[in-house]
Amino acid sequence: MDYLELIVEIEPRDPWSEILIAQLAESGFESFVDTENGIMAYAQISDVDIDNLLKDTFLDKHQLETNQHLLFNFDWRYNIIPKQNWNEAWEKEFHPVHVGDLLTIYAPFHDKKCIIGMGVEILPKMSFGTGHHQTTFLMSKGLFDLIPFPQNVLDMGTGTGVLAIVSEKLGAQKIVAVDIETWSVENTIENAHRNNCQNIEAHCGDVDILTGSNYDLILANINKNVLTRHLPFYADMLKQGGQLFLSGFFTTDADELLLLAKKYNFKLVAMESLETWAFLKLIKN
Repeated sequence: MDYLELIVEIEPRDPWSEILIAQLAESGFESFVDTENGIMAYAQISDVDIDNLLKDTFLDKHQLETNQHLLFNFDWRYNIIPKQNWNEAWEKEFHPVHVGDLLTIYAPFHDKKCIIGMGVEILPKMSFGTGHHQTTFLMSKGLFDLIPFPQNVLDMGTGTGVLAIVSEKLGAQKIVAVDIETWSVENTIENAHRNNCQNIEAHCGDVDILTGSNYDLILANINKNVLTRHLPFYADMLKQGGQLFLSGFFTTDADELLLLAKKYNFKLVAMESLETWAFLKLIKN
């Protein structure tokens, strides 16, 4: 069976790339690659109605023109790839990610000689979190600064589970990984097994499925609107002196989030940025 390769460039990427991937998954797409400017999506031709693809997603320009509040730019194109070549086409876009000399995020088809520092093997399937995005890079890097490493960790919006996996490899004894998408939860479980992790519990749902207030560290690499809604929950679930890592938003949004975080007794420990993306390290007073 031949495959459809859909290439979409979006500006700004967040939150629109996440919204698009959810819509495309419902339309029959089974694999995604996070690119610098957007996403690449793959589906078997038999699973996708190309004629109605535009009507099923926000790629319908007419729909956009009638919804002026959707303020983003996009461009898209697609290719038909013969079955025997589609894996090669997908894999050539997924390169190992090096977080300095600390961490290498790689796929099963990469040569293990690429590994520098800690190695985490990820097969992303329909989830983001390969490390290619600036925010995953910043969050991963920040984990290596925690000595000793927190024992009880919550990873919200886990995606591929990469941050949960790094947390276990750094010494966490219990990690709860949560995502609203079922395929992300399944992917997290698969990737946890792939990395011989024993301490990761993956759950499907939002912040309201969680109870208790005993987390030492909360990781949340999600868009600004979700973080704004989640902050009071994070404050309730985090121990006194516990740390909160936030990313998934632009540097221009950092002040707004910091102001809200202060309302819930969070204090800024460090802030970093990569290109236009921000990372906040906070502590609960």
